[in-house]
Amino acid sequence: MLIDLHTHSSRSDGTDSPRALVGCAAAAGLDVIAITDHDTAAGWDEALEAADEVGVRVVPGLEISCRYRGAGVHLLAYEPAPSHQPLLDELVKVLAGRSMRLPAMLQRLRELGIGITGDDVTAVAADAAATGRPHVADALVALGVVISRDEAFDRYLSPGRPAYVDRYAADLVTMIGLIADAGGVSVIAHPWGRASRRVLSTEAFADLADAGLVGIEVDHNDHSSADRAALRDIAQDLDLVRTGSSDYHGSGKVGHPLGCNTTDVDQYDSLRDRLRAASRTAGTA
Repeated sequence: MLIDLHTHSSRSDGTDSPRALVGCAAAAGLDVIAITDHDTAAGWDEALEAADEVGVRVVPGLEISCRYRGAGVHLLAYEPAPSHQPLLDELVKVLAGRSMRLPAMLQRLRELGIGITGDDVTAVAADAAATGRPHVADALVALGVVISRDEAFDRYLSPGRPAYVDRYAADLVTMIGLIADAGGVSVIAHPWGRASRRVLSTEAFADLADAGLVGIEVDHNDHSSADRAALRDIAQDLDLVRTGSSDYHGSGKVGHPLGCNTTDVDQYDSLRDRLRAASRTAGTA
């Protein structure tokens, strides 16, 4: 069984519709795929409908922008009840933060001599729930300013670059609790692949496990072999689920094809067990 628990559709910053994403998963030989768009469940219904048609199991999820000890951390949430109002309220704030910083980013780019408008971003964002830096990057590609999203981030949009603008992100510990209250489970995404590495020590993982964290995304293309081995040991010591995922974005992110990293069946079974327990505790079963 092949299981990929971190993918994105065009409802956030992927390039495939939810239906097309599920079709691509079937073509890639995957048996289970999680749709984890940034801060939104907007693609769940379409993905689940497509799953019935092609015989792939879809795990509804989200990748939520959080902050912990001053650093950005991404949290994968699997199967929280979409009607849980406190969680929905927090997601609305995160999505609003994405959209509200767009004018400031565009202004900074124009001050650099780049003729970019909100319409340029809208044209590439399509049906995304909120526009963000990847869509600005795509607009820069379309305008011929850069040749790829990676170049746009490296030159303009990453922290410390001239067009970067900070935004609201949810408190990580609070969000872990909200996901549990909604009957879901949480897994830290690519913990040592980005800025989150500086705050996610062994001790931090222990604190987060005490707060209700269920797992760590160990196998990810942003992690070296040494990182994976160390994270696997941490997860085992803390009795956390160890996942592996592609972080697929379609053509929007190179080097992350579907199934390039997968989750072991025993770890997926453990995740399902913990989901059932969380659902019973929250009363959402």
